[in-house]
Amino acid sequence: QVQLVESGGDLVQIGGSLRLSCAVSGFTDDHYAIGWFRQAPGKEREGVVCINNNGTIYDRDSVKGRFTISRDNAGRSLYLQMNSLKPEDTAVYYCKALKLGRNYWGQGTQVTVSS
Repeated sequence: QVQLVESGGDLVQIGGSLRLSCAVSGFTDDHYAIGWFRQAPGKEREGVVCINNNGTIYDRDSVKGRFTISRDNAGRSLYLQMNSLKPEDTAVYYCKALKLGRNYWGQGTQVTVSS
């Protein structure tokens, strides 16, 4: 059974940094796309930064230069390094994997950026 478990969310001040982790288990290989999504209160869930099967990284304009996605060589963990955090980054952050047309979601971790 595929499981994705996020951790690392916290309350942080404007301009601070956080590192989110996503522990991935249950896949028999690492041939899948994976990335981070977020959902702020009252807003739709949106993609933040993703890695496709070829290793190409896609990130939204609002996080370019501030957020960095990385993956360990075994494909067991996904990370999101977030720097220069802004209040608009406040959201529940989710890890999602896509394999053979099926989405696998984690339960989410709360990131709150406060002054």
